[in-house]
Amino acid sequence: MKEIHIQSINLSRLMREGGSTDARGEILEYITLEKERIPLEGPARWKVGVTRVEGEGGQEFWLSGEIAGYAVLECRRCLTPTPTPVRAHFQYMLRYQPGLTHLEAIEEDEEEILLFGHPDLDLGPLLSEAFALELPYTVLCKEDCKGLCPVCGANRNEVDCGHHEEPQTKLGAELSRLMGDLKD
Repeated sequence: MKEIHIQSINLSRLMREGGSTDARGEILEYITLEKERIPLEGPARWKVGVTRVEGEGGQEFWLSGEIAGYAVLECRRCLTPTPTPVRAHFQYMLRYQPGLTHLEAIEEDEEEILLFGHPDLDLGPLLSEAFALELPYTVLCKEDCKGLCPVCGANRNEVDCGHHEEPQTKLGAELSRLMGDLKD
């Protein structure tokens, strides 16, 4: 199995002879998802296996793989860049359709099939989508993150700015009082 930095796999031999093939590689610096970039800490490593299968619609291939790495996301409380582990597994049915310039998804018998038109299959969109779908909605830099000061914006994990949160509304004051009663 050859390790590559380009996210593609050549299926020419499979198209001629059948069988299976594997590839692995790594993505450096960031994952690209349409117009967005997901920064990485260290490389995101991927591996795929492709097997030619007998299909009704011509040359079909079963692709399965995984990608794993550390996405750098902002802590939801203090906005500190936080390396977050991400591991994604994916599987696709592929069909060769000469003349297509990019991947195209179709639905056939309630099953999604990806059409491709060149033996050099670009895995970039598949890897990026799988990785992005496994990203958590929010992350914390640490479980007890103190967040940002609402008065001056200082990171309370790094400095004690001396500001204390004062409830701004009657509802906030009442909630604070009830929370204090619960602690007692």
